[in-house]
Amino acid sequence: MTFGPNSWTPVPGAFIQKVGKDVHAYKNEIGPKAVVVMVGLPARGKSYIVKKLKRYLSWLGFKTMVFNVGNRRRTCAAEAEVKTGCKQNHTSDFFNPNNEDAKSLRDQLAMDTLNEVITWLNEGGKVGILDATNSTKARRQRIIDRCSRESDINILFVESICTDPKVLARNMQLKLSGPDYRDQESESASEDFQARVANYERAYQTIEDDEDEDIQYCKIINVGKKVIAHNIQTFLAGQCVFYLMNMNLAERQIWLTRHGESLDNQVGKIGGDAPLSDAGCEYAEALAAFMAEQQRNFRCSETSTPPQLTVWTSMLRRAVETAEHFNPEEFDIKHMKFLNEIYAGICEGMTYKEIEERYPEDFKARATSKFYYRYPGMGGESYCDVIQRLCPVIVELERTRNSVLIVTHRALTRSLLAYFMDIPLRQMTNLDIPLNALYCIEAKPYGNVLIKYEYSHVTKSFSQVENDVQQI
Repeated sequence: MTFGPNSWTPVPGAFIQKVGKDVHAYKNEIGPKAVVVMVGLPARGKSYIVKKLKRYLSWLGFKTMVFNVGNRRRTCAAEAEVKTGCKQNHTSDFFNPNNEDAKSLRDQLAMDTLNEVITWLNEGGKVGILDATNSTKARRQRIIDRCSRESDINILFVESICTDPKVLARNMQLKLSGPDYRDQESESASEDFQARVANYERAYQTIEDDEDEDIQYCKIINVGKKVIAHNIQTFLAGQCVFYLMNMNLAERQIWLTRHGESLDNQVGKIGGDAPLSDAGCEYAEALAAFMAEQQRNFRCSETSTPPQLTVWTSMLRRAVETAEHFNPEEFDIKHMKFLNEIYAGICEGMTYKEIEERYPEDFKARATSKFYYRYPGMGGESYCDVIQRLCPVIVELERTRNSVLIVTHRALTRSLLAYFMDIPLRQMTNLDIPLNALYCIEAKPYGNVLIKYEYSHVTKSFSQVENDVQQI
């Protein structure tokens, strides 16, 4: 079907929007774009927030990219060093507000990076994240003025404020292992970084309502313990603020697994609501014992008591039965429809060979565009639909301070791993997620760490898969 400029254009899995005659101005992207501008002193968790926000927005389907001013500064310094033969040291004096030459250069680097953001948005991007301190009203006003020259770009300022001494100490330690101080002796690096922060503090101005009458901003205090949102008007800004409100730094583990083998798995049928096979029952029993052991062994850095492990399953029989061996006195067990397998419509209970024979056009369409393909029939779903219904699960996972084991299905495990591992959605649909595989995700200040385990029916035990540990 062909859609002209005045027709109704479908956006798969989301909504329908009528496009006007000036559709060409949107450069293949419907609706306004967004620039998320980070604000805050060094070592206040801005980069941590940026990584999580980028991962979430990309998972929702918005083309998102991070643009870091510090990276541009280091690249320019390296290029200048090659040209002049002189080492370009950006010591704390470079960030002195009274150093006019350095201040002018820092402002120019920030605006050059912003121009790169805008160029990328005009070429098809949806959300550009400007990762920098942007710590003065004058700098932020320049950003507002530059973006106002674009017809369809909205700004959201996100200010990260941190007063927790433990979090600050950890963030500063991470900074000392970063690119600015990687080759320096630790004591001199620490002194220089503290001097750099002091220079920023001398000129720092927090965001205030009077900076611009239409300003949208969100203040994240101590990584989500307190959130202030002001004048949030646009859809993308609302999505960002809602997500950021649910962050926390609690140490916990997120475990993902498919249900044990079902009777339908044995014959290759998709969907349905079959019970577990004998092998599936064995996996369920072994899983409960293994998770009880892992729960006892996991220790947080600040306490010897591990966080409680909660078990979430879908409401389909094979997932519910996989959790039957968990002691309800020890584990909080929840069953939720959000975690049900992708619904195959009229193809429920069929094998892929049967689908190819009876619905060859649908079989071909699914192979061509697996993410957007929606199974035919009442209630048939696509991966895009699955992402939409998983949103409340993601928010709850970010909010909870407990460790969580999720017992679900192949399409759902793919979707959840895509979120935690920042896997592009088109690649996510082809992830190999076998039965008897168990994934453990731990959130670290620098990103998520993934460890994979496999259960063997021969040894009747779980073992960590060698060379299958991934860091995001």
